[in-house]
Amino acid sequence: MTKEFKSFYKNVGGNEGSKCKYPCRLDVYGCGCSHDCKYCYAKSLLSFRKLWNPQDPSVADLGKIRKQVEKIAKGKCGEIKAVRLGGMTDCFQPIETTHKLAYETIRILNEFRVPYLIVTKSDLIASDEYIAILDKDLAHIQITVTTTDDDLSMSYEKAVVPSRRIKAIEKLQENGFDVALRLSPFIPEYVDLSVLNAVKCDKIQVEFLRVNSWIQKWFDIDYTPYTVKQSGYLHRTLEDKIRLLQGITGFKQVSVCEDESEAYEYWKNHFNPNPDDCCNLRI
Repeated sequence: MTKEFKSFYKNVGGNEGSKCKYPCRLDVYGCGCSHDCKYCYAKSLLSFRKLWNPQDPSVADLGKIRKQVEKIAKGKCGEIKAVRLGGMTDCFQPIETTHKLAYETIRILNEFRVPYLIVTKSDLIASDEYIAILDKDLAHIQITVTTTDDDLSMSYEKAVVPSRRIKAIEKLQENGFDVALRLSPFIPEYVDLSVLNAVKCDKIQVEFLRVNSWIQKWFDIDYTPYTVKQSGYLHRTLEDKIRLLQGITGFKQVSVCEDESEAYEYWKNHFNPNPDDCCNLRI
């Protein structure tokens, strides 16, 4: 029997919340994601608490979601620029094809005129069925790509292969949506820059890998470059990140999402197109 996911709504605080313009999360599925990515920080946090179940994610109650969206629309949750769908788990993981909670939640957000940011590793969002309900005045979409190698992707994440995600990005771009390729996490040795730079999309959002002990245990890569420590995570140096970004040339706008404080200040003040919004949404 499917369990109810009761903690579907959260306004994130702390280090992450203080740096993010869109800390309001609405996860329609929780306590597990069938994509089960080896580098996932949410997986590491929930595994530590023995709450991670990728085979059987919990499902939020649609009636409760509707009540929460109504509160947001009435300003009872403070000033919220956009609700993020897909903060701790992917709202478009395979269970969505059965429960359609993300689909119905989008319809509710449209009804109450609440903007939403969709972050996903699925191409389902670009299917004709979902495009038909996305409101171009409210919808902002980031589709995550972590490698340009389909075979490699299947060794560490169980989402649809990157080539399908790239086609979805290009379809949304062609249809006039506010869409970005989300290179998250950016692992340089996994990315063919000639393939990446050929993607037909105006915007790219870059987030470098951050590493804790759980991720190091699951994900087998060279961690030698990760020498900066903050809030329990290891990061690459700012100088290294700046060097790596020089290879990303195929997009009109490049923006960096950052958790480490020194680098965050640098991207905000010297790099990102919108210093107040690293997601660079069209709001």
